[in-house]
Amino acid sequence: MVSDTDKNQNIDNADEIKSLASYLEDSTLPTKKSLTDLKAPALYINRELSFLQFNWRVLQQALDEDLPLLERIRFIFIFSNNLDEFFEVRVASLVHCANHHPERKGPDGLSPLQALNEISKTCHEMVDEQYRIFNDVLLPKLAQERIHFLRRNQWNKRQAEWVKQYFLDEVAPVISPIGLDLAHPFPRLVNKSLHFIVALEGKDAFGRESDYAVVHMPRSLPRIIQLPKHLSGKGDSFVFLSAIIHANAEELFPGMKIKGCYQFRLTRDSDLFVDEDDIEDLANALKLELQSRDFGTSVRLEIADNCPDKIAQFLLQKCHLTEQELYRVNGPVNLNRLLSLSDMVDRDDLKFKPFAPAIPKALRVKSHSIFETLKQHDVLLHHPYQSFEPVVNFIRAAALDNEVLAIKQTLYRTGSSSPIVEALIDAARSGKEVTAVVELRARFDEHANIELANKLQDAGALVVYGVVGFKTHAKLCVVTRREKKKLRHYAHLGSGNYHAGTAKLYTDIGLLTANKKLCEDAQRVFLQLTGMGKAYDMKAMLQAPFTLHKGLLALIEQEIANKKQGLPAYIKARMNSLTEASMIEKLYEASQAGVEIDLVIRGICCLRPGLKNISENIRVRSIVGRFLEHSRVFCFANNDDPKVYVSSADWMDRNLFHRVETCFPIPDPALAERIINETLTVYLKDNSQSWELISDGRYIKSSPGDASHFRAQKYLLDRLCPSKN
Repeated sequence: MVSDTDKNQNIDNADEIKSLASYLEDSTLPTKKSLTDLKAPALYINRELSFLQFNWRVLQQALDEDLPLLERIRFIFIFSNNLDEFFEVRVASLVHCANHHPERKGPDGLSPLQALNEISKTCHEMVDEQYRIFNDVLLPKLAQERIHFLRRNQWNKRQAEWVKQYFLDEVAPVISPIGLDLAHPFPRLVNKSLHFIVALEGKDAFGRESDYAVVHMPRSLPRIIQLPKHLSGKGDSFVFLSAIIHANAEELFPGMKIKGCYQFRLTRDSDLFVDEDDIEDLANALKLELQSRDFGTSVRLEIADNCPDKIAQFLLQKCHLTEQELYRVNGPVNLNRLLSLSDMVDRDDLKFKPFAPAIPKALRVKSHSIFETLKQHDVLLHHPYQSFEPVVNFIRAAALDNEVLAIKQTLYRTGSSSPIVEALIDAARSGKEVTAVVELRARFDEHANIELANKLQDAGALVVYGVVGFKTHAKLCVVTRREKKKLRHYAHLGSGNYHAGTAKLYTDIGLLTANKKLCEDAQRVFLQLTGMGKAYDMKAMLQAPFTLHKGLLALIEQEIANKKQGLPAYIKARMNSLTEASMIEKLYEASQAGVEIDLVIRGICCLRPGLKNISENIRVRSIVGRFLEHSRVFCFANNDDPKVYVSSADWMDRNLFHRVETCFPIPDPALAERIINETLTVYLKDNSQSWELISDGRYIKSSPGDASHFRAQKYLLDRLCPSKN
């Protein structure tokens, strides 16, 4: 936890961290008049600025000297990728709203234009800081480890000769420079593709004159190139593709004078829109939309910081952007394409130590089938500390078991080569009834999901695309087996996607169960997704969009009632994001009633904690570390008989009202206690990788002070993966 002294010291140093909540002045905080108005805009943090706070915390990992150096570099790249998607989706949405609904305001009271202005100020500061860290902190540290990024003026004669030959052999043959004239107007730029604008002087072979040319870099070209060992000396040496282009630009324009060569990149609106009320085939409609994704509305222009103003203004004009959307960068444009560095350098000492995810003891008994094990008790899986392989094996076992009649599964993101999809294909080909609810509209995975849907259909599986107007985000699989002339259901329920790759990087909770109520509820969810009719009454689960929102409100209300009666009352919850206004309002009410509330929220949080008479009993913290925190776990004291739920849903408008989500209780008290300890208690003790949200919207890094360093993720690795190297 952060002491009051530490908080004051951090607040006094506001110049260093002011950027992420700069739009908030003291005067905007609630006054006594607004204390009873829990809908007052001043009580809500803007969701976009809150996301930028999260990305800022990601960036700060690059400065954490306790992390291995190549992992610190990786956080720079993650920051870039997060910012790309933020502009492609969230900023693009605000631009659209500012153009068509300029008066629309969120719970925080900011109009779209006001939000865009604050986003621009914040993002410019963040990008400047990103490149400062990259150039002034990380590159020198890499050099100390004999990992060098050589600039053009650092190449010796042999290196320059090799670079030129590399350009002639590998780069020049695959690019097509475009001289801009009447016959070659400014090209239609592909979203997030690297380009160079070249300032020219002179006439070409046809007597044409052109001030500028544009050179597009195919995405197949690497952005960093490793020099051969015999040219690197001791260690590893790399050159940026941009430096190679700059050094050899004259080869692309023989006889012309090169006055300048500058890299730039355009970001476009990448959200897809399909009018589901006016189409007959969602898959075909999405295919058509995907063809135009790379050419949406322009939202950001990045250019090299040494690009002359005249050229910058020319590019802005051609991209239909203003100075506010222009980002000058001191280094390679698109740093996230440098993510390959870690794989190119054979330095295990500069990376996280590998670990072997554990297999639960109950599943190590070779003589028992997984179905026999689940008849005896549920099995809890805490990824990535525990392996995702039992989930894959559960579906493989169902595919091979002669007594299994049917498998039903939701698929949101699975990866391009999924062992789960292969198991479902095997099951379908063996004659089992396989139903796959494939969410085609999983953002940026639309193409992959269309392909896997086709593969499943070709194998004979029944593939449905969920419900019109509602994304299917629930994570569940139900296996139906004939046992002694009766049918019995088994299920896997979870908070994360059926993706074996991300299960090694994301923290998530999964439950393998034969619990009758849970399995029957899961079966009812599938019947609703594939059929028609009224919503089923669930025996144990809460389900969006029907009962999840009001069910959570009721659980919070029960804690309020218990507190007023002098009974034990608290709320502990963790999720990715908290934005839904009525949930926040109800948490404020609970705090006012005296209910102690601890929230572990990785990303966006629109609630303001610590406000006197409103949220002084609410504490919010965020953990950013080696693994992406992805679990959704909700715990309610319930008069010393804790109710513990695991969910696929965050407390956001889209999850609670516009998606199919599940939230299931943990019926086994021992497993419920384990979830409380591993996903809440441990995280509330973290004093080294946690950040505390304060009422003005800023986050303060926790400090152990005189106490021992405690990192939740490391503790769980040590406890759950004792076999790690």
